[in-house]
Parts: sequence; C-alpha cells; structure tokens
Amino acid sequence: MRPQPGDLLRVDGRASVQFGGDRALTFRVVSVGPEVPHTGWIWLTGYVLNRRGTATVKREIFVQRAGLRRATSTLAPSRSRVTRPYASQA
Repeated sequence: MRPQPGDLLRVDGRASVQFGGDRALTFRVVSVGPEVPHTGWIWLTGYVLNRRGTATVKREIFVQRAGLRRATSTLAPSRSRVTRPYASQA
C-alpha cells in the first residue's frame, strides 16, 4: 500500500519489529517521505491516536510499506444517549 496524507493506519510488527505486540499503534499520516527503493521501507510523519481518536504525539516512523494496513476505527464504542422529549407547556 502507498500511504497518503490523511490515511489512518494500524502500524504493527508487520511494518517494523519496533511496533510488534503491545507496541502497535494507530497512526494518522501527515506526510510521506521518499521510499528507499531497494528495501521497500518508507518514512512517515504523523500523529499517534488513542482509542478515542485523539492525537497524542507527533512522530516520524520508518516502516516497511508492504506491512502497512488501514485502520478500521480508532474510536471506542460510544455509550448510547437517552433523549427525553421536552415537556409541553400548555
């Protein structure tokens, strides 16, 4: 996959051993550096997102392009809101 600015990625051990196991992260791409042609690795700049989808830190990461996966969602399940109708004024 060729990432583009704005893409939401799940970066794990398939992209680089440094993101294996519990060090995997959800990453919003800001910019894409040049690919190192003979190795398939690429520099990405972007933000690490928490479970709520909030950016927590800006990072530059060096990853294998072939190991990148699109993230399905970063948001935690939301609680359902109960709405109450307004009391009618007569």
